Amino acid sequence: MLLWFLFLESRVMRRIRLIVSYDGTNYCGWQKQPNGITIEEVLNSAISKLTGEEIEVIGASRTDSGVHAYGNVAVFDTNARMAADKFAFAINQRLPDDIRIQYSEEVEAGWHPRKNDCIKTYTYRILNRKIDIPTERLYAHFCYFNLDVEKMREASGYFIGTHDFTSFCSQKSQASSPVRTIFSLEILQDEDMITIVVRGDGFLYNMIRIIAGTLIKVGMGVYPPSYITEIMKARDRKFAGQTMPAKGLTLVEIEYI
Repeated sequence: MLLWFLFLESRVMRRIRLIVSYDGTNYCGWQKQPNGITIEEVLNSAISKLTGEEIEVIGASRTDSGVHAYGNVAVFDTNARMAADKFAFAINQRLPDDIRIQYSEEVEAGWHPRKNDCIKTYTYRILNRKIDIPTERLYAHFCYFNLDVEKMREASGYFIGTHDFTSFCSQKSQASSPVRTIFSLEILQDEDMITIVVRGDGFLYNMIRIIAGTLIKVGMGVYPPSYITEIMKARDRKFAGQTMPAKGLTLVEIEYI
């Protein structure tokens, strides 16, 4: 076994930050729960085995069942003396193939991934063609109906800014306020794949999936683009589109500011 796997006790507890990517298909989301395996649970187990300590990671974004991530952020506290950048490689050796630590570094002891201002970027992918593609079935929502991307782009502008997003939030949300700021919302198209790219200061429960469902309604011609303002004014979930499946959603990046 390599020498850098050896640990010495330290009198000072260290906090290690991780950039975590995962395929959420086989997991019941990020947060530990009694009814299925989660990303948090797998990370806790892998890091605990590595350090010989009882580890509890703290995640920045508690993604739902089936949601994917390129760059979620988590921290854990340890007495292990391993170089901070080596944790990524060591932890990955104990993880299943659908979870990977992309980067690890040491941060201040009080640094918390959910208590620092940040910008979160998510994408929602829509495969828009007559027949589905099997290799995309776990990573994009399949839509048979032809979507008008230009109308979707026009509608996207109404989301930008600071708004009350009550209409775009599932009732399970425990947020103290429905007000959020969206900095940008782009609709990209690459042949049959439409990708919604959203950057904001935070999102309510199922907010992006409901926004995606609403934009699909616009693309189908069910709603005119300007109807987004009426949905917001209503502050009523029933006015917006459906909540789209989790598999199309990916947490791309969390930028701390």
